[in-house]
Amino acid sequence: MTRTYNFRLLLFVALASLSLSAAVAAASTAYPTIPGSTGTNSDCLGPDSLVPVRREVYGNGKIIDITHRITSELPSYETMGTVGQILWLPISMKNGSLTNNSEMKLPAHTGTHVDAPGHVYDHYFDAGFDIDTLDLEVLNGPALLIDVPRDKNITADVMQSLEIPRGVRRVLFRTLNTDRGLMYKKFFDTSYVGFMEDGAKWLVDNTDIKLIGIDYLSVAAFDDLIPSHLVLLESREIILVEGLKLEDVPAGLYNVHCLPLRLPGAEGSPIRCILM
Repeated sequence: MTRTYNFRLLLFVALASLSLSAAVAAASTAYPTIPGSTGTNSDCLGPDSLVPVRREVYGNGKIIDITHRITSELPSYETMGTVGQILWLPISMKNGSLTNNSEMKLPAHTGTHVDAPGHVYDHYFDAGFDIDTLDLEVLNGPALLIDVPRDKNITADVMQSLEIPRGVRRVLFRTLNTDRGLMYKKFFDTSYVGFMEDGAKWLVDNTDIKLIGIDYLSVAAFDDLIPSHLVLLESREIILVEGLKLEDVPAGLYNVHCLPLRLPGAEGSPIRCILM
């Protein structure tokens, strides 16, 4: 079902509330008590009460984590199955070491991640247009989370029907991928929803969008995997954030904050994204 939003009103609210992120105070302690949990801030006093709480929402709803946890069970394009083991503990206190020190190995495009232009353009890769060159101003700021029609890929017709006004720079597209829970399946599903080449061209030619977020491992539909990426990354002005966790988040206006690792030479990077 397609939902209709008053984007212009949302933009007005955005301009009036750009200080929202600064208003989220650090009044809580580093390890606050979570309503409904059995743990307290004194959990460290006894091993029997050491039960960590993993959250999606912080600050009574002011912060929503839209990043998938990086686990061995995540689907992977590289393997067409799951990511597999990503963490090792070569230095362990149980084996007599003074500390625990893990090692990590995973593909750069694992889970919630970002693409750099060098992902699909070899001359950009050679020239150094990597993750470390991405614009943090684009990756952070007012963003619209919208629902797209559930029965098709993102074509030019779909883009036009969404009526995203000029001036909107960041859009997170929630699709059938979220409804199907594709990021929780133990294989790469080629039937996911993404941009077709004509939809990518329509976005480039008719909007001011510079940050595209989507809810599966590729912003481009499998049938137009490379053509759509080429269209979106050619200008080096559009940043693609893929694999977002968008279930149970109301559509509307937020401040999005996405921070990739600083990896010179890398064409992709895992990223932590939140909505405020």
